This record gives sequence, structure tokens and C-alpha cells, in this order.
Amino acid sequence: MERIFHTPEGVRDIYNGECSQKRKVQERIHRVFHQYGYEDIETPTFEYFEVFSREVGTIPSRELYKFFDREGNTLVLRPDFTPSVSRACATYFSPDQEPVSLCYTGNTFINNSSYRGRLKETTQMGVERIGDESADADAELLAMTVECLLAAGLTEFQISVGQVDYFKSLLKEAELNAEAEERLRSLISQKNAFGVEEFVEEQKLKESIAKAFVEIPQMFGSTEVLEKARKLTNNARALEAVARLREIYEILKIYGYEKYVSFDFGMLSKYQYYTGIIFQAYTYGTGEPMIKGGRYNGLMKHFGKPAASIGFAIEVDNLLLALSSQKIISEKEEKRSVIQYGPADRTEAIAKAQKLRAEGHSVALRLKKEAR
Repeated sequence: MERIFHTPEGVRDIYNGECSQKRKVQERIHRVFHQYGYEDIETPTFEYFEVFSREVGTIPSRELYKFFDREGNTLVLRPDFTPSVSRACATYFSPDQEPVSLCYTGNTFINNSSYRGRLKETTQMGVERIGDESADADAELLAMTVECLLAAGLTEFQISVGQVDYFKSLLKEAELNAEAEERLRSLISQKNAFGVEEFVEEQKLKESIAKAFVEIPQMFGSTEVLEKARKLTNNARALEAVARLREIYEILKIYGYEKYVSFDFGMLSKYQYYTGIIFQAYTYGTGEPMIKGGRYNGLMKHFGKPAASIGFAIEVDNLLLALSSQKIISEKEEKRSVIQYGPADRTEAIAKAQKLRAEGHSVALRLKKEAR
């Protein structure tokens, strides 16, 4: 019976000042979305399993919350907004004729281990730009990322930008089996340069590819990393990926936000649907990224309408943790006025409260204790 007073592991209540702070931060971010011309969309909290299946490239099936409807269909609580928004876009829009710009706010559910207090239900805000393959779209989303974090109140943060195509093109050239690919991906993601060195020796890869793989975990920093990546390979697709990053950086300079961006060729997402640039935003006070995003040009094909796309998701809970750790108050909270009254002065109290509310003040009416 005591369980009814506690939340299950991995979820929590948010109330009072924290809840108010969360709403205000969300409003500020939402304003940025609208300033860039993105339109709101709401998708269902649960979808058919196929929307998040292995073929889509989202999280592993064991981490999904699954249940059945009366007809026996497998349903899933959404772990990720991008497949949901992509499905909706394929149903209601024509991204092949005109790019579609959508934004959302809602909760996601992942049945992960609660190691280090990780939440299983989190709030995400994000955008998806569907039907636009340009470097301009990539740069726009990075600029939006910067503006969202500034709007939330942060001033010190960094956006790490990677390029999935660079790694994938080298993988294709190496001709590794699926198991070896996964092992290499894991070693590079962990920045385990020694592990990668052992791996390439085991696999007996040709020298040029082996050298590139060994270097990738250490290839992070400013624009000089792009030149290093270019010199490491003659692979045409990999060189195109580097050129794309250079082009995005030049466009970001026009926005004036290049100082917030660094490059990391060892950044590899667990989401398999990413195809081009990927990025994550960090600040001090939280070990996890506040924002994750990237290009996913192949995902819409799964829903019957192929379209180049890019998006990002803000982990609102991580962002709030960072704001709290850095003692940043996003907005000075107006104190609520309380008017206490008895039956005899009810009319006067209500009239006064309504007048103050009409002027934009927060007013609570409270019947005196002896009159309750």
C-alpha cells in the first residue's frame, strides 16, 4: 500500500518553483522556434511498434515500453520524436514540393537502466526540417541551437559537430562484418584510441584506412581538424563530408555563431538513421548533452516519402539541471499576491482580485480559516 505514495523508478514529480521555471524556459525556446518560422505539431504518445522498429534505426527494442491493444497490435510509448514527426509528415505534407518546418514539445519514454539516476520519462523540445538537403539548413539548425541556449539563459556552452558520412565511407571501404563494425563504433565513441589500434591490427586493414580509424577518436577541436580529416583519406565520399562541414562553418560565420562550434569526427550516435552531420551541445554542470541533433536523409523513405531531413531535440531536464548548477535564473519570478477575506467582504475581495488580474498580476483568493 505504501507504493501509492511514491513514483516508480525513473520518473518523478515536478512542482512549485521548478515547474514554473521549466514552463518559462520552454516558452522562451518555443519563441525561438516560431521566430525561425517553424510550425507546431503534436504526435500521439504511443504509436505502432513499426514506427520505432529496428529498420528505422531508433533505440533497441528492449528499451521500448511495449504493450498491446485489443486487436493484438504491438504499441510503443514514443522513445524519440523524430520517427513520429516523420510519419506524420509523410501522411499530411508534401516535402518533395516544399520543405516542411515543424516543432514539438512533449515527453519521451525509454526503459533504460536507472544507473546514475537516469530518468525514463523526459521532456523534449525540438524541430525537424524535412525536404531540404542544403548546407544552409544544417547551418540554420546549428544557429537555432545557439539561440535556444542563449534564450534559456546560458552564456557558456559548446556545440560539437560530427560527420557520420566520414566514418561510414571509411567503414564501407574497410569491408568489415556487422559485428566488427559495431565493435569499432563502440571503441571510437568511447574515444578509446588504444582499443582502436588493437582492433585494426586484428582486422589486418590496409595501412591508409587503419591510420584513419586510429586517428578518428582524437580528431576533435576547431577548424584545423577539418584539414587533418581531409589529409587522412582519398575516399571521395569522406572528402565530400569534410567539404560539407567547411561550408556549414562558413555559413555559421554569417550568423555570427561560429565561436560556439567545434568539430568531433569521433562523435557517433546510437541512432542508426543519422546520415550526415550530427551535433551535441554541452555546458558545465551536467555530464549529458542538452541538445542532440543531426541529418537523417534516409528515414522518410521508411514512411513512403523519401526526403532529406535534419532536426534536433532539446533534453529539457538536462538543460534545467545545467541552469540550476550554474545558478542561472531564467526570469525573475513575480511574487503571487494573496487576498484573504471573510464572508462579509467577499464582494470587495473578488472585485479587487479581478482588477489586479486584469492588470496582469498573479492573485490568489483565500477564504479566512475561521470561515471555511
